[in-house]
Amino acid sequence: MALDSQNLGDTPAQNTAAQKFYFAAWRWHFYAGIFVIPFLIILAVTGLMMMFITQFDGRDGEKIAVDVHGQALPASQQALIALDEVPGTVVEWIGPKADNLATVFRIKTEEGQRLVAVDPYAGEVLQVWDRRAGWYDLADNIHSTLLIGTTGDRIIEIAAGLSLLLVFTGLYMWWPRGNTLAAFVPNLRARGRALWRSLHAVIGFWMSGLLAVFLISGLSWAGVWGGMIVQPWSGFPAEKWDNVPLSDDIHASMNHGHQNDVPWALEQTPMPASGSEAGIDGVPQSTQVDIDALVALGTALDMTGRFRVAYPNGEDGVWTLNRDSMSSDSTDPVNDRTVHVDQFTGKILADVRYEDYSLMGKSMAIGIPFHMGLIGMWNFVLNLVFCLSVIFVCVSGVVMWTKRRPQRAGRLAAPPMPAELPLWKGAVLIGLFTAIAFPLVGLTLLTVLVVDLLLISNIPAMKRAIS
Repeated sequence: MALDSQNLGDTPAQNTAAQKFYFAAWRWHFYAGIFVIPFLIILAVTGLMMMFITQFDGRDGEKIAVDVHGQALPASQQALIALDEVPGTVVEWIGPKADNLATVFRIKTEEGQRLVAVDPYAGEVLQVWDRRAGWYDLADNIHSTLLIGTTGDRIIEIAAGLSLLLVFTGLYMWWPRGNTLAAFVPNLRARGRALWRSLHAVIGFWMSGLLAVFLISGLSWAGVWGGMIVQPWSGFPAEKWDNVPLSDDIHASMNHGHQNDVPWALEQTPMPASGSEAGIDGVPQSTQVDIDALVALGTALDMTGRFRVAYPNGEDGVWTLNRDSMSSDSTDPVNDRTVHVDQFTGKILADVRYEDYSLMGKSMAIGIPFHMGLIGMWNFVLNLVFCLSVIFVCVSGVVMWTKRRPQRAGRLAAPPMPAELPLWKGAVLIGLFTAIAFPLVGLTLLTVLVVDLLLISNIPAMKRAIS
């Protein structure tokens, strides 16, 4: 994140290929910082917005309070009340987390998906809104695509990958070379640029591990690295569902826009299909298979906290009961559960729990809600401090660069060549590993390297502007 290099000498680079390559690799921390800082600040600010909205207002109406009196109306009757207000097709029942909270229905209309909050006791509609039109959704769209679609997604992916490179190079520059205590505790007696450098280095070190976790988990949403690498690795094999007919749809078809409504580990897995005698007992045979029966089944299965029921989609669609910490249904990812029920027989076709996921699926099940600050108040506070630290480290990097850059200098003032070249092979290996692990970042690093070696180093005007 820094736009400044520590412990750098003033000896200019010699014109050997190896030293030029190391000079380019060393300066990547500076170059990447120029590109990354604006996006890290955007990610931190929008992340704070989403956490505060989730914590105090809720994303899906889960914070709308009601007065408890008498007996709650059946879910089917509440659905009719919602349809009277918003004509369309009910596609999801979102249960309340407590008795004094509203029930929410997602309704598909000609204009799009609408959410309707219903008082389960008074039988009144309390609120209607478009799920993708709130402040949370605005922050989410900025956080994921910068409001420019696929292009924004790719830019964020490159920024996140380059941020990992900043972590590696930042830790290398932070590494204690003498005064060990100063590396872990900021020198508050320092003044000017020295104080900024001390705060930047120490805070950067303490947040570096968490930043790496957040970047990697955040990259799981990205189109290239997430869609082509993480999703296949985290997939759940449908073969675990013995003798169950499968649909042409996959679980990702249940998602609503950018919002994920099913666990990551299941997104690429085919949905089971209704219309056979497969499955185990779920809804009692003498009971009509409707929303009331599915809500009762979820309660019987001890899906504590909040759970959701997605209505069947089409003739071979299934009822789906889902409790997912990523959707803020609970604060414990280990209790995540997805149950599919045949819409005709009421039999359970699949019952997927956390322990059924692959190792990657389990890491995603924990990593994503942790990234979103949904695993309890401690997680919210930790993420709050982390986001504020990211903003500070970004700003302090700019301040240090400004203080180091000669006044009224018409050049970028990139860090000079180090006096010594320790562990340059390790720096090269880190760069190559990053390039292989994150394809878009690799392409970006290659571009920077080519520009730095072939253009900047050989064109005097560009060399003066950058140096």
